[in-house]
Amino acid sequence: MKVTLKRMVMSAALLGAAALTPAQAAIKGEVVKYSVDGQEFTGYIAHDTSISGKRPGVVVVHEWWGHDAYARKRADLLAARGYTAIALDMYGTGKQADHPKTAGAFMKEAIASSDRMRARFQAAYIELLQHATVNPDKTAAIGYCFGGKVVLDMARLGVDLDGVVSFHGNLTPIEKAKRGVTKAKVRVFNGADDKFVKPESISSLRAEMARAGVDYKIVNYPGAVHSFTSPSSTERGKKFKLPLAYNAKADGDSWRQTMNFFDEIFK
Repeated sequence: MKVTLKRMVMSAALLGAAALTPAQAAIKGEVVKYSVDGQEFTGYIAHDTSISGKRPGVVVVHEWWGHDAYARKRADLLAARGYTAIALDMYGTGKQADHPKTAGAFMKEAIASSDRMRARFQAAYIELLQHATVNPDKTAAIGYCFGGKVVLDMARLGVDLDGVVSFHGNLTPIEKAKRGVTKAKVRVFNGADDKFVKPESISSLRAEMARAGVDYKIVNYPGAVHSFTSPSSTERGKKFKLPLAYNAKADGDSWRQTMNFFDEIFK
C-alpha cells in the first residue's frame, strides 16, 4: 500500500467547528492529504498545542455521508479532552453525499472487501501514529453510523487498538470476531428504536463478542433512533423521509461514557 502525505495547518475555527471555549482556543487542525492505491483521500488531525508531550491518539470515522464538518468537530472535541484525533476519509477526496442513494453507493464501494476497508482505515491510522504528539501505544477509534461499523470491523480484524466505540452503527460483521484476534475493548451505543438495527442484531453481537472473549458493553437508549448524536439528523430525516433524529440526552450520555471509557483504557 503506497501512501503519500501533504499537510496544511489551520485553526479549528477556520474549519467551521462549533464556537470554541477558552480551553479549546489552542486547538489546531491539520488537513492531511494522502493516497491509497493511487486514490487521494483527505483527513483532518486535531490536537491541543498548549499540551506538551505525547498523548493517546483516536481515529474518528464519519457517517455514510462522508468526511465532513461533523467528523472534524468530533476530532476537535477529542483534542479539547487532551487527545490527538484524526477524522479520516473512507471514500476519497471530494466524495461527500447529499442524498441517501449517493451515500449508499459510496459506502458499498468502501466496504466491498475487508482488505479495502482495512487499507483505507490503516492509511489514516498510520498518519495518526506518526504525528509528533501521539503515543503509538495508546490508541482507540470511534465511528458514527457507517463509521460505527468500520470501527467494529477493525476490532474484529485485529487492528492494534486499545478500544473502539460505535455510535448508532451497523452491527453486521464483515468477518466475525475471533478469540485471540479481536483484542480491543468494545463499546456500542445504540438507539433502542433504531429501525436500521434489529433486536436480533444486538443479540447476535452479544453472542459474537462473548464467544471471542471480548470485553464489551452495549447501551440501548429508549426513544432514540438512528443518528441520534448528529444535530443535523432531524432535518435530514424530514428531508429524505428517513427515521433519523437527534437525541440530546443520548448524545450527551454516550459521549460521557466514551470519555470515561478512554480514561479506563488509557491509564
